[in-house]
Amino acid sequence: MNLKRIFGALLTALGIGALIYTAVLFVNSGDSNYAIKTLVVFGVLGIVFFIAGISLVRTTKDES
Repeated sequence: MNLKRIFGALLTALGIGALIYTAVLFVNSGDSNYAIKTLVVFGVLGIVFFIAGISLVRTTKDES
């Protein structure tokens, strides 16, 4: 297995985890300013990690 594919899968899993954590924070959040900043930070990082991981897995060729 290629190291790039493993790293892509890891980035994808981190992105999914961050997006799930953002969803949990959104459900349990109040109207505080800190909660909104946290939602934005984790949401943006989750989307970036998820997209980077998926594109890395897609563009890496299988070579044995």
